[in-house]
Amino acid sequence: MSEKAGTADERVVATNRKALHDYEIEETYEAGLELAGSEVKSIRAGRVNLRDSYAKPVDGELWLYNCHIAAYDPASRYGHDPERPRRLLLHRAEIRRLSGKVQERGFTLVPLRLYFKRSRVKVALALAKGRKVYDRREAIARREAEREMERALRRGT
Repeated sequence: MSEKAGTADERVVATNRKALHDYEIEETYEAGLELAGSEVKSIRAGRVNLRDSYAKPVDGELWLYNCHIAAYDPASRYGHDPERPRRLLLHRAEIRRLSGKVQERGFTLVPLRLYFKRSRVKVALALAKGRKVYDRREAIARREAEREMERALRRGT
């Protein structure tokens, strides 16, 4: 189940720009997140960091690691641990398919963005392969060349 680029009923809270630089994206999926109430309040306030986070299959479930959701101060002692692993909600068949690809072919599951969709928190997960340094340089050079062509076309017409 591939996920669309973005619709009108979505409100993006956090993006992981580093993932687009460090990984070659193969497929994207939309997953729900199992959260505590104080985590949802903190996400609404935009206090989320997706940098260095990743998803990993454990015992037939998918878990999101290193996603920092800041503590919500008004929740005081009933708050949450900002770095705790959070369970991702996907169909069982999708979890099996993704865990197979991650274990066999060296893919990684990386969150691209965190957003609200009809008052539910969702994560855009990417099945990605790590880029080597020379691949990154090549991608940057390709992007620069495309920009130059666009500039030349605009000047020419």
